[in-house]
Amino acid sequence: MIPKKQTAALFTGFLSASILAAASWSSPAGAAEEVSFKLDVFPILASRCVSCHGPGGTGYKESGLDLTSYEGLMKGTKHGPIVVPGDPLTSNLDVLIEGRAQVQMPHDQRPLLKCQQNIIRNWVKQGAKNN
Repeated sequence: MIPKKQTAALFTGFLSASILAAASWSSPAGAAEEVSFKLDVFPILASRCVSCHGPGGTGYKESGLDLTSYEGLMKGTKHGPIVVPGDPLTSNLDVLIEGRAQVQMPHDQRPLLKCQQNIIRNWVKQGAKNN
């Protein structure tokens, strides 16, 4: 049998370690880790957006937005840029995927998952790098 003082010390140590571990697991994505266009953002665009916003697609024909490459995304639409590096609040890409406009993208599909929106938002916030 373990004495009460040792049990209390073991429990306190375990509790402290558990709190520290939980804090590190729940830290917001992107706080310490860099979001990659190639590894994190582009797969979302390729799976959910490129069918319309690629050459020949309806979204490409209407807006001129080509999401098949970093360069196409950063070029934007016929009306101007869609990404403001460092500023997700005013980036039209974020406005559209987060449903903060009358039109939400992807159009006529279910919205991007919150985790997908967060990846894109963090990438824009980190400067929208071609990484």
